[in-house]
This record gives sequence, C-alpha cells and structure tokens, in this order.
Amino acid sequence: MAVTDEAIEKIKGMIVSGALRPGDRLPKESELAAALGLSRNSLREAVRALSLIRILDVRQGDGTYVTSLDPQLLLEALSFVVDFHRDDTVLEFLAVRRILEPAATAMAAARISEQQLDVLAGQLDRLGDAPSVEELVAGDLEFHRGIVQTSGNSVLCSLLDGLSGPTTRARVWRGLTQEDAVSRTLHEHRAILAALRDRDAEAARSWATAHIASVEQWLRASL
Repeated sequence: MAVTDEAIEKIKGMIVSGALRPGDRLPKESELAAALGLSRNSLREAVRALSLIRILDVRQGDGTYVTSLDPQLLLEALSFVVDFHRDDTVLEFLAVRRILEPAATAMAAARISEQQLDVLAGQLDRLGDAPSVEELVAGDLEFHRGIVQTSGNSVLCSLLDGLSGPTTRARVWRGLTQEDAVSRTLHEHRAILAALRDRDAEAARSWATAHIASVEQWLRASL
C-alpha cells in the first residue's frame, strides 16, 4: 500500500470509528502525524485527497475539519467522475437510471404534497404542447429532479442527480431525430403526474419505467 493510501485509510478509520465526527477539527498536523505514525508529507497528501472528495474541509488559517458528511455533499464526487463517461457507456447509465428512478417515483407518490404537485403541473403548462428540444430537455431534467427530491431519500436523490448528466446529450439527440419524441415525452410526464396525484405508487413506477425505457430502447436501436 502506498504511503498516502495508508494515511488516507488511517484518517478514514478515525472517522468511521467515531474518533472524529462530522464538524470536528483535526489535531494539529504534527500531533496527528505522530499519533498515526505518519510523515507530515504523507499526512498532508492524504488531507488534500480527502478534501477533494469533500470528506475534509481545509480552512486556511483555521485548521482542517471533518465535513458534515452529508450524502449530497459526498456524492458531488460522483457527478465529477461521470462527466468523464465515454459515449459507449450511455446505455449503461440509462439502465441504472431505469432501475433507480422508478423506485424514487413510487416513493414520491406517498410523500409529495399538493403544492409540489402544482409546481410540477405548472412546469408542464409553461412548456406548452410544442416546446423546442432544448426547452423540453431542460424541462425534463427539472421535472424528474422535482419528483425525486420528494422521495425522502437524500442518497437516492444525489445518485440520480449525478447520473442525469451523461444522458442529457442522448435526450437532445432523440428529440432532434425521433419524430414523436416531444409529444411522447410530454404525454409520459402528464401520466406520471396523474399517477402521483392519485397517490398510485405502482402506476407512477410503471410510467416512470416506460418513460426511461423508451429513451433507452430508441438509443439502443439508433446505435
């Protein structure tokens, strides 16, 4: 194991064991290095690496702190990583989204408020019946994010938010090349919304699955 990796594992162990908790300030560099049996250089590299993935927060002139370790904060690293996806992996991202998002939509059926439903309806109304492809895709992202945020599961919400980026280009491509893509997407959005208003979790799950699968099937046929 590389020295820096060992240092990362030791700091991770302190956090996992509860020796360091969210919001805690790390001991001084010299003290922590001695306590962990590390050189100050390897400790410094480990702190730098853990700060990049939002485990630690280095505050100049103040010290280094454990972050809140909130899932949304930690999963920001996922969004960064998926930006490097290859075009030939888009189908895999869509498949993961097809597995996770219908579950989140079903969960939302029991939790979403009437006010939140009205917000989603307003978004669809503003798009109208013939939005541009760019407007449709932006509205699609907003619509699904709004639903997932009401699922009550912050980890699921953060995961899906991170996974949405790689599929955006495929959605635009579909809107430009498939004749009924715009009308079909709007129809499916309204069906999902109707199921949520009815508090019908299984109908919401089914429509969300069909909606994402239609993009996946079109892309598979196109490729």
